[in-house]
Amino acid sequence: MLRLTELKLPLDHPPEALRPALCARLGIADDELIGYTVFKRSHDARKKSAIVLLYQIDVELRDEARVAARLKDDRHVVPTPDMDYHFVARAPEGLNERPVVIGMGPCGLMAGLLLAQMGFRPIILERGKAVRERTKDTWGLWRKHVLDPESNVQFGEGGAGTFSDGKLYSQIKDPNFLGRKVMAEFVKAGAPEEIMYVSKPHIGTFRLVKMVENMRATIRELGGEIRFGARVERLQIANGQVEGVELAGGERIASRHVVLAIGHSARDTFQMIHDSGVYVEAKPFAIGFRIEHPQTLIDKARFGPNAGNELLGAADYKLVHHCANGRAAYSFCMCPGGQVVAATSEPGRVVTNGMSQYSRAERNANSALVVNVEPEDFPGDYRQNPLAGVDFQRHWESQAFLAGGSNYDAPAQRVGDFLAGRPSTVLGQVDPSYQPGVHMTDLSSCAPAFVIDALREAIPAFDRQIHGFAMADAVLTGVETRTSSPIRIKRGDDYQSINTRGLYPAGEGAGYAGGILSAGVDGIKVAEAVARAMMQA
Repeated sequence: MLRLTELKLPLDHPPEALRPALCARLGIADDELIGYTVFKRSHDARKKSAIVLLYQIDVELRDEARVAARLKDDRHVVPTPDMDYHFVARAPEGLNERPVVIGMGPCGLMAGLLLAQMGFRPIILERGKAVRERTKDTWGLWRKHVLDPESNVQFGEGGAGTFSDGKLYSQIKDPNFLGRKVMAEFVKAGAPEEIMYVSKPHIGTFRLVKMVENMRATIRELGGEIRFGARVERLQIANGQVEGVELAGGERIASRHVVLAIGHSARDTFQMIHDSGVYVEAKPFAIGFRIEHPQTLIDKARFGPNAGNELLGAADYKLVHHCANGRAAYSFCMCPGGQVVAATSEPGRVVTNGMSQYSRAERNANSALVVNVEPEDFPGDYRQNPLAGVDFQRHWESQAFLAGGSNYDAPAQRVGDFLAGRPSTVLGQVDPSYQPGVHMTDLSSCAPAFVIDALREAIPAFDRQIHGFAMADAVLTGVETRTSSPIRIKRGDDYQSINTRGLYPAGEGAGYAGGILSAGVDGIKVAEAVARAMMQA
């Protein structure tokens, strides 16, 4: 097959226009085109009044060689690469040892699924609850101000990505199309088929719940074992080799191959790993607030007269500004038509995140506006204490808890007041979506001064890109601290910890992913490394 990497058609083109446009672009008659598959569809909205759709299409032709030779100098016509997934190993009959996967977020889920598909019968340990029970506990915080530290937005089946926009795009290099394997498994589990070809695919929370349940069922059908409420208390390590894990109840599970897919908020597990002698280092992340605008404002700013078009959906944005104080301020985890959610996992702290349903039909757009922080910003010496970034996060989350009224309401401020340096006392036309509620105040006590200064400079700069972004009644809600893991559990080329053989740090918590897709891809890579190692043992 051949791939046509750029075909432009008007936004309002009828479906039947695609085939003749393909034939015209390739210079072939209709009967020479056997069939075609849309590989990717995106849009170009630089001219708001004339938005076009951009297609990448795989075509099957009667005489592919002749067409390829004729178009050999056309850089937009290339051979279709092999995108099928090929397993690296199959477990032999009678293999007694079973790999252990700690954590059942996107990374652990994909690692466990792949190991099960290869016949290695993994044991997956998840400290939280099954996804539907976990959802009830999460609503307990959102509706009743009641936090369960073991079952919340961060902990439980599906990981933090379950309560998000469900974005499935990433900027990682993926020469082996592992991201396509991730999305193919998601479609099998119930995700919409369009995620295979739209340029910015997403699933949304409600669909993610059912999808995660179906993947769990598949793992069990393939011989995998999944345990909920199974918090790992310590690693069993001898002579630099992991030999198993011990659960909080005292049970020990022997294994010389342990995948550590714990997510970016497993702070007690970070401490346990560090105390066990596993090499851990501090890493940068970002901190800031969530900002909410009317979704209609963003739609109009991005799409002009085409705002509301069904194919375009709710508009998103990606913004960055390099500030005078040397920091970068940028938007993160933008959720069109979504809501701001309570995402703490520890008592006495407030953390925000963003979430959308598949429809993206809520009234507000929200995203994090964050500023980079470096290990040098952390309290103490991060080289002596690689968990100093956790202390940094906790401090500002505690400040947000106090500023919000010490009841898990979040501190909030109107953008106009924030830019003017005065506290907010009332809301304007933007009604914040955060549950259980917000307390209007001054957010300057909820983040470092360099973050406040950078955001006060960046928001007016963003307004020059998106007219209305600095609207006085837009709402900032604090505090966003869990943008990425504050540590990296360093690993070598074989995906094992650099000083603990058999331990495979993976995903966001280990510092090797950022988002559902990249975490899933990393889960595949680590599962492949485990399979190879077990075959050589």
